Amino acid sequence: MDIIVNPTPQLRGNIGALSSKNYTTRYLLVAALAEGTSTIYFPAHSEDSDAMRRCIQDLGATLIEDDEKAVITGFGKHPKDVKELNVGNAGAVLRFLMGIAALCPEVTFVNTYPDSLGKRPHDDLIEALGQLGVEVDHNDGRLPITIRGGKPQGGKIKVSGEVSSQYLSALLFLTPLLDQDSEIEVLGDLKSKVVVGQTLEVLEQAGIVIHAREDYMVFQVPGRQNYQAKEYKVQGDYPGSAAILAAAAVTQSDVIVERLSVSSKQGERAIVDVLKMMEVPLTHENDIVHVKGNGRLKAIEFDGDAATDAVLAMVAAAVFAEGTSRFYNIENLRYKECDRITDYLTELRKAGANVEERQSEIIVHGRPEGVEGGVEINAHYDHRVIMALSILGLRSVQPIRIKDAHHVAKSYPQYFDHLQALGAQVEWVQ
Repeated sequence: MDIIVNPTPQLRGNIGALSSKNYTTRYLLVAALAEGTSTIYFPAHSEDSDAMRRCIQDLGATLIEDDEKAVITGFGKHPKDVKELNVGNAGAVLRFLMGIAALCPEVTFVNTYPDSLGKRPHDDLIEALGQLGVEVDHNDGRLPITIRGGKPQGGKIKVSGEVSSQYLSALLFLTPLLDQDSEIEVLGDLKSKVVVGQTLEVLEQAGIVIHAREDYMVFQVPGRQNYQAKEYKVQGDYPGSAAILAAAAVTQSDVIVERLSVSSKQGERAIVDVLKMMEVPLTHENDIVHVKGNGRLKAIEFDGDAATDAVLAMVAAAVFAEGTSRFYNIENLRYKECDRITDYLTELRKAGANVEERQSEIIVHGRPEGVEGGVEINAHYDHRVIMALSILGLRSVQPIRIKDAHHVAKSYPQYFDHLQALGAQVEWVQ
């Protein structure tokens, strides 16, 4: 399904933020790794979180769910002996479960998205699992991947942080369950440290003890630990809300987004600070963000590493800012569902944006007068690209057609419903 985004000068209304995908997938996993029954309140429903639901059940967890909560009885240290797991297009779910699959005799992760997740590399995690005594068959670091585990051994483990922090998170979920103590050393520059903080926060809530050096480059992990069955409450999602807030910023708006915790550890919370730096009129109090946009924005410079999943929305807002904006330290955007620098900027240019790329930077020469639009653009099966490109359509002279926009369901199935509720002129087409 494609979507047509028509020029929309005004957005008005009140929505509740989606529940956090990152926290939901982590809570589902720690609940499955506990022996006993855990309850997760307000879990996210998206293709990614549903992939984790499906896989933990395949591994032996039971899950009962209603509109408000998910009740999970875990398998503890003893996942079921399954032959295949299908994570869909969910990279974080794949990597976390590659770690847990080390407890199984032999599991193959199948490749159902050859043009997206199937292209993403996992060599650094494969190498780290090898240090635990786990054999891995793979296709040049890519799916399909077969893990031959059973009895992984703790000890000294080195893992690169250059491409993704998800490799480190995978080891942090696994190593507390091993019979031996472990020391994990991160090699190179660790990307997305804020997200590692979310993993550690969830592990602590699940009763796991990990001693992290302040710079997150060395971790001491005692072995022989047990995950505890607990109750968890999922907070609102900043990465998805970033696109809604950016859409409000580039239009004449009066938009309220609720359930966005002021004290959240999500790095993408920075979208609020970035929009303030761009001189967008907004307030953030009592977990409510209220944007009264006037369509006027100022250019900024921003280190995007701490807020990876909000950068594309920030760039879309900067397209309409006065002056030249620069987003740097973002090379890991190249290793997502698509190359979120080259592929995204190619589509922005089609719509009339004036953008440049470097290996780890995006430079945006703002066009406060708006862009021409009137084109069909390709979202490369990437939910974040779809959301960010929709922002452009609101301020284009002519409508923009985004191909395969249904892939927004990977993280935010209700995204276009929420935009419509705020008055955006969008329509689905075959």
